Amino acid sequence: MNDKTVSVVGLGDMGTALADALLAAGHRVTVWNRTAARAEPLVARGASRAETAADAIVASQLVVICLLDYDSVSQVLVPHTDVLAGRTLVNLTNGTPGQAREMAAWAADHGADYLDGGIMAVPPMIATPEAFVLYSGPSGTFETWQPVLDAFGESRYLGDDAGAAALQDLALLAGMYGVIAGSLHALALVRSTGGSTREFAPLLSKWLQGVVTWPLAAAEQIDAGDYGEDVVSNLGMQTAGFANHFIAAEEQGISAELLLPVYQLMQRRVADGRGHEDIVGVIELLKR
Repeated sequence: MNDKTVSVVGLGDMGTALADALLAAGHRVTVWNRTAARAEPLVARGASRAETAADAIVASQLVVICLLDYDSVSQVLVPHTDVLAGRTLVNLTNGTPGQAREMAAWAADHGADYLDGGIMAVPPMIATPEAFVLYSGPSGTFETWQPVLDAFGESRYLGDDAGAAALQDLALLAGMYGVIAGSLHALALVRSTGGSTREFAPLLSKWLQGVVTWPLAAAEQIDAGDYGEDVVSNLGMQTAGFANHFIAAEEQGISAELLLPVYQLMQRRVADGRGHEDIVGVIELLKR
């Protein structure tokens, strides 16, 4: 095994950043992309260009895949099952836990080791201390290739279940989009009066700093299954006050649709006689 040789399949912005990080770490990198011109800057920086996806797979024992979606991954890999045996596929394409497990089983059927991954960074963050990547799959496979994968950022291994990385990837993104949704509503509200969102944004950012640690306390309540102890601001009171978001939105001529789903859940929980509890208890309504 030559752990200094890596192939990267898919050269969008993220795939290019991954290939650059590998080159910077001193690895010999082979790259392939459907649109061949995407490889040219990387070739100029020392990468080797594969003419076909099969050539890229054959070139290295470790093959890093970063494409648009799992359908794209299948379209690239399925025609080349004859060259997969003995390779390790590290799929850093965003997807679902079910897709990851299905892909892991498919890879095993064709003699390939498989790790699924979730990149928790945007391309400019790759290879910086702020970047981290989630991995799941066989522990031995991860341990073998971690020294190479660490070029992308901090490597976090989540266990043998191939779907674990995708699950936590989506969970982290869900938290991010929740903050974005609330922030967009806040900025729309300020803009509705002709106010400067640029001037308001530092105050919003400061306010949200207090929310950053909220998941830590919420997780304690969730794991304990107790939402009624040491409640500082109960759900009934919060639900009554939440209605003002919709009144103010109507007054200011903006839509409150980003806030509506959480309000509806709060109302349901109060109607169930849980108004004395913490808002964290709303998570029980998300069970199916």
